Amino acid sequence: MPITPEVLTPEEHAVLRAVGRGLTDAEIADRLAVPERTVAGRLTGIRTALGLRDRAAVIVYAFDHGIVTANRATGPRLEISVLGPPRAWRDGEPLDLGPVRQQTLLAALALRPDHTVGRQELLDDVWGPDAPSGNVVQVYVYRLRKCLADPVIARDRFGYRLLGGAVRVDATRAEELASEADAAERAADLPSAIDALGRALGLFRGEPLAGLPGPFADVERFRLTGLRLSLSHRKALWQLELGRYDDAISELRAATVADPHHEPVAALLMRALHETGRRADALAVFARLRRRLTEDLGVAPGERVRRTREAILRDAPTRRPLLAG
Repeated sequence: MPITPEVLTPEEHAVLRAVGRGLTDAEIADRLAVPERTVAGRLTGIRTALGLRDRAAVIVYAFDHGIVTANRATGPRLEISVLGPPRAWRDGEPLDLGPVRQQTLLAALALRPDHTVGRQELLDDVWGPDAPSGNVVQVYVYRLRKCLADPVIARDRFGYRLLGGAVRVDATRAEELASEADAAERAADLPSAIDALGRALGLFRGEPLAGLPGPFADVERFRLTGLRLSLSHRKALWQLELGRYDDAISELRAATVADPHHEPVAALLMRALHETGRRADALAVFARLRRRLTEDLGVAPGERVRRTREAILRDAPTRRPLLAG
């Protein structure tokens, strides 16, 4: 039975999501800032609307309908991390992934799970136009299979693929959590949305694919860095909607350090500082951004951040555009 707005209210959906995660009524009440008896009443409404007999049935429903996802405590024994320097573990023990080109080949498979990648495409991904001749791809795949000690790299007549169900990749999990956050936001459950984005951001351990050469690593590093900034921006925006100004400002300051040229993040930080009465700090953010853009890229700040500065100089209210994103 699919959930529709006619079946559950946004408030009931928020409780359903929290119950699915195993939270108690007291924990849900604290998270949603409502009395515990309100949580109990909404849970009763959920059970009635969905025809569920008890709390356990509610939890099963939440998992079966994709409202929450498993934490994978008993998931694949092999883990691969690309949201930082490449790493891999089997049963919690670190693995030696070999030379950097071999690591890049693994990343090229891990970031496209269950997708067959041909030999020539892997050569192009890892080496670009300077790809060596010979059977280097086959050699690297053989070494990776031996290193991983798990049959996770399959081969067919078209090429090689990583079996997604046999390995946990942190980048895939980050994107799953981002989708979970979107679903929570659509259900008007911003605390859960913020929590999901926080868990996604916690998977990053520095620059994605740090130290890996090759065209594929360059493109994916740019994409994953952009994903991290996007998650930080959305998390801060939702924190501001809930009035969590200090948390949002801390999130945005960290994001500006990660990318000092990112104008939307800088504009949101300026608005948040202005909303909390820190006008001078807000203007200092613009000054730093303008200096970095001029010195590093030879460009001036864009219209959006300039409009934000002008509004602050006029001491105009910025709350409405802030909430609108």
